[in-house]
Amino acid sequence: MSSLTPALTPETDNSSLPDGKNHSLVRFNGRSLLLKFAGVLIFLGAWYLGGQWVANNPDTQNFADFAPEPALKAFSDLVTSGSIIENSLPSLKRIFLGIIIALAVGIPLGVAIGRFSILNDSTHLPFQFLRMISPLAWMPIAVLVYPTWDSAIIFLITMAAVWPLILSSAAGVKRIDPSWFTVARNLGANEFQIITKVILPAVLYDILNGLRLAIGIAWVVIVPAEFLGVSSGLGYAINDARDTLEYDTLAAYVIAIGFIGYVLDSSCGFLTKKINWTGAN
Repeated sequence: MSSLTPALTPETDNSSLPDGKNHSLVRFNGRSLLLKFAGVLIFLGAWYLGGQWVANNPDTQNFADFAPEPALKAFSDLVTSGSIIENSLPSLKRIFLGIIIALAVGIPLGVAIGRFSILNDSTHLPFQFLRMISPLAWMPIAVLVYPTWDSAIIFLITMAAVWPLILSSAAGVKRIDPSWFTVARNLGANEFQIITKVILPAVLYDILNGLRLAIGIAWVVIVPAEFLGVSSGLGYAINDARDTLEYDTLAAYVIAIGFIGYVLDSSCGFLTKKINWTGAN
């Protein structure tokens, strides 16, 4: 059955382009990098000006520690002391477990929905209804149902991450050329072989895109979810800094959340590009 796997070819290699196009590509990449750097400078400048305005305004000067200088200094102190890592690891662990459960549920369900029209039609309205509910709206139910705070948070992460995986998997299956299934059946493939040898390789790119979106949503949800009764994690650290009026520390943890989220998203994007295969003609 190895012959059933769709022929896959990588995307165009830039090295095969004519010299003129290669030079244009280099110029474009340089311009893109320059614009990104300029965007960072503009952001930092706006942050600095906002911090100055807050510090010089009598009504808001108590929040002056949100400015770049105290926030970045607090961030450096947290990195040096190891507090960033200490509070990031529990959050990453909860994200990992929630995503694993979402993958285990979302991919098989999405493939089945895309494969069988009766399942697609019967689940469309209920799933569209459920996916519009904020994951945090399930918080009271999660607290009642699950015996530990960690379990409740992981449930919320799963509820946030499962829908992009279901929808992306189903959409990928629906785009597969039906003739692939016909050829597979003519070669004697059963349904399990069609799924493993034809469908999964064909929808891998869609699954990775869904995973990237799922991780992004889960990372947004983890912070308010950790406002629950846990005593670890980035959400707990932010809540604690707020209660103790350590606004520079609070801002430092916000920076950490943004940085870690960017790394997670960029890693998924890099992986998606590396495994971005297109069907051969």
